[in-house]
Amino acid sequence: MRGIILSGGAATRLRPCTKVTSKQLLPVYNRPMIYYPLNTLIKAGIKEILIIVSPERAGDYLNLLGSGKDFGVKFTYEIQDKPGGLAEAFIIGENFIDEEDVTMILGDNIFEDDFTDEIKNFKKGGKVFAKEVHDPERFGVVKFDKNMKVIEIKEKPQEWVSSHALTGLYIFDQRVVEIAKNLQPSPRGELEITDIQNWYLQKGELDMAMVKGDWIDAGTFDSLLEAQNLAKNKLQDKLII
Repeated sequence: MRGIILSGGAATRLRPCTKVTSKQLLPVYNRPMIYYPLNTLIKAGIKEILIIVSPERAGDYLNLLGSGKDFGVKFTYEIQDKPGGLAEAFIIGENFIDEEDVTMILGDNIFEDDFTDEIKNFKKGGKVFAKEVHDPERFGVVKFDKNMKVIEIKEKPQEWVSSHALTGLYIFDQRVVEIAKNLQPSPRGELEITDIQNWYLQKGELDMAMVKGDWIDAGTFDSLLEAQNLAKNKLQDKLII
């Protein structure tokens, strides 16, 4: 299993704070934001991690994180020249992924849960993680039956589909690279992660689990404040870096 942290983007919703730095390098209590998704991957035993960054911030990440030796892992860096959708990460990471399965986490997603068992026990197909939210229109959403079997996935639907958002943690087998390479851009001009999820769903190979603890997508000032409080009050004794 290899890991990817997608940490690019311009983070215009957090201006002026992100005018001179990356969103994922902003402090969340006593650590840079990216340390939290790194904790998720490293705690699960993933030793090789690709960090995808925007070109103007690449040096900042290298200065902060280095080779990964200090964390007992190996970091590889790739550039995302401009935001092209979450699914583009698997194309950028093609050589890194090689023939391995891959766990991708978004660099601004902070989880209370420990996903070690889900990552270590992954066998084939795809796996997504859902959480009930009050504003599902901001996210990809998932509709499922009483047996937790996925029925439908939609990206930022304008009409209500479900109150369960798909969080920024995804596990896929090695086929994900070719799937991503064959996607067509959405009307937003991006390669959508939901299209990859729907490919696995149509094959009957998409599993889902619920996120039990807190989850924050720290992309707004309000959610960044929530992340600060979560990190201070609940996460300090769960961090290994």
